[in-house]
Amino acid sequence: MARSTHTVSGDFDLTMDELRVVARYVVGHAEEVLPVFERAVPDDPRPRAAIDAARAFVNGANRTTSQRVAAFDAHRAARSAPSEAARLAARSAGDAASAAYLHPLAQAAQVGHILRACEGPRSFRTGTQ
Repeated sequence: MARSTHTVSGDFDLTMDELRVVARYVVGHAEEVLPVFERAVPDDPRPRAAIDAARAFVNGANRTTSQRVAAFDAHRAARSAPSEAARLAARSAGDAASAAYLHPLAQAAQVGHILRACEGPRSFRTGTQ
């Protein structure tokens, strides 16, 4: 993969490569808990599609509407999930897809999808859901 020098500007700058590193981190957490959703709702492919869209970006694809659409779809799947654990897993997948659109602003609200995607897996490991 060729290094990208294109930057995304805000309160600080991120290159596309740096944004991919952030997205890779979030995808890893979302993949960890995806089986929770898939066991609860085996016929709903939306969270898996969100992770696949995020993974494509991580692997060098351009940011496209596919990440945004997949993120919204996974969040819709979360709303209809039968348990809190399944909801968190689907939300993590949606947050992974939306990580491609992280805005480099030094405000916690702007990076909520990064922080939430990692919180769900932590609560599964510690039992603090």
